[in-house]
Amino acid sequence: MLILYLELPTFKMKLLPMKQTNNPGRLVLIGGDDIDDEEILKEVFESIDTSFQVEFMNNGQTIIKFLEELKNEEMPCLIILDYNMPALNGAEILKRLNSNEQIKHVPKIIWSTSNAAAYKKMCLESGACDYLVKPNKIKDLENMIRHMLSYCKS
Repeated sequence: MLILYLELPTFKMKLLPMKQTNNPGRLVLIGGDDIDDEEILKEVFESIDTSFQVEFMNNGQTIIKFLEELKNEEMPCLIILDYNMPALNGAEILKRLNSNEQIKHVPKIIWSTSNAAAYKKMCLESGACDYLVKPNKIKDLENMIRHMLSYCKS
């Protein structure tokens, strides 16, 4: 879990249906089950670049189903998956997404509290373009998100 609460405002989580982005190719989909992480990520993403639409899903099966229903031009430019999620972990989601021709080209990053070499190896072998350990400082998170967004830029 990220420990960044002192530097960011407190938010109330409101679940909304996914909205259409006004910037095709600027959608970042984040899969995770920690509401605090979601709010912190959204705040930092928006502080870095407001042209990206950041959407969250808290279940691997929901992520897979959602992506399978999108048209090619609606695909996110980046998928970020928490390693520890209910039902399917990040590595399992990666395997499923990368077996789908329409989705496998989308860059996928696993982020986790664990820096275990075995997890990192498994995720990279399952198709992740990167495996990142959740930082404890806001400045480190900002730098990490800039790095993540570099996968969206062509």
